[in-house]
Amino acid sequence: MSEHRGPATLFRGISELHTVSAAGVIQDGAVLAEEGLIRWVGAAADAPAADEVIDLGGRAVLPGWVDSHTHMIFDGDRSAEFEARLAGEDYAAGGIAVTMNATREAGEERLTQLLLERIAEAQAGGTTTIETKTGYGLDVPSEELAARIAAQHVDDVTFLGAHLVPPDTDPEEYVDLVCGPMLDAVEPHVRWIDVFCERGAFTEEQSRRVLAAGKDRGLRGRVHGNQLGPGPGVRVAVELGAASVDHVNYVTDEDVAALAASDTVATVLPACDLSTRQELAPARRLLDAGVTVAIATNLNPGTSYTTSMNFCVGTAVLQMRLSLAEAIQAATTSGAKALERHDVGEGRDPHGRPAKGTIVPGAAADLHVLRSAHAIDLAYRPGVPMTYRTYQAGHCIYDATPAYQRSAQ
Repeated sequence: MSEHRGPATLFRGISELHTVSAAGVIQDGAVLAEEGLIRWVGAAADAPAADEVIDLGGRAVLPGWVDSHTHMIFDGDRSAEFEARLAGEDYAAGGIAVTMNATREAGEERLTQLLLERIAEAQAGGTTTIETKTGYGLDVPSEELAARIAAQHVDDVTFLGAHLVPPDTDPEEYVDLVCGPMLDAVEPHVRWIDVFCERGAFTEEQSRRVLAAGKDRGLRGRVHGNQLGPGPGVRVAVELGAASVDHVNYVTDEDVAALAASDTVATVLPACDLSTRQELAPARRLLDAGVTVAIATNLNPGTSYTTSMNFCVGTAVLQMRLSLAEAIQAATTSGAKALERHDVGEGRDPHGRPAKGTIVPGAAADLHVLRSAHAIDLAYRPGVPMTYRTYQAGHCIYDATPAYQRSAQ
């Protein structure tokens, strides 16, 4: 007896199909989706029959963006800090504390509303997979609430109690809290643990302690590192087998070699670099050395208040000297690798779930349809809205088509 499947949808009218796989870019391509998964990919002329056909009108199609580093759960405003930084004040990790009281006081309903607004904004820019972190409440009740809310709405949730030591708190006592009661509270809701291994935040010894505590609970590690200057973040991440080390603005030759020899992804955050007026992370140098490089937004209220992966990809091409193909890969399948959601065969990730960030049979049917026939317009037309539709698991979750045109279709 043949396996029963649901209705199949064929997406055609695709000028450039960027599969981010061995198939490369297929001109005049098509994709067959069924039950949230991609079932077939190829030239439109060879497309199989389907229950429904969606003509995308000669537009370019990419995998949905994978934003592997965000801080979406917060309340409060830090525009004054941003304006002061533009006037010449240096960025320091301590600015995070400004958001703490507002987040603690916001309550579940408001934090949920803010999170959903930010997710919708990201989806309107082609993002289909999101990681987000706790880390703005910095006490047990607030961190538990952030983790619980995030787990209801976001693909991957990271515990970042070790984001900053709250004001008037002993650092060692706070690390005890993070590794004990706070970790106990968030553990049911999170998959990852992260630490800001940086001057003004947490020392190497403290960072190792936090990551070890998470590992003991079965949580995979991530690291914020090497953002404000050379430091131990990359080394700690590689030695402890972290899935990613993020920022990486200041890396030594030893850091680069260690990353190249490891499975740890180096995640660059170009919108953050522009906001803080730092030198852009050396993505070109890292790629040339054989490091897996991801691109993410680092959405947060202090240093990168954007959900736009389109902006980050365009910046990577224009200012970080990545090719279009390299930037797309960094924002899709390499971001998926940083979340362990990448394709390791037949469209499945290492845990057997549908892979993200690639258009191959078996992967999630997450598609980013551009307004343009050419994906290079992400860089060629900077600042122009480029997302036409976003499909997640085969369902349209964002459509920029004007209402009068939809009714005519």
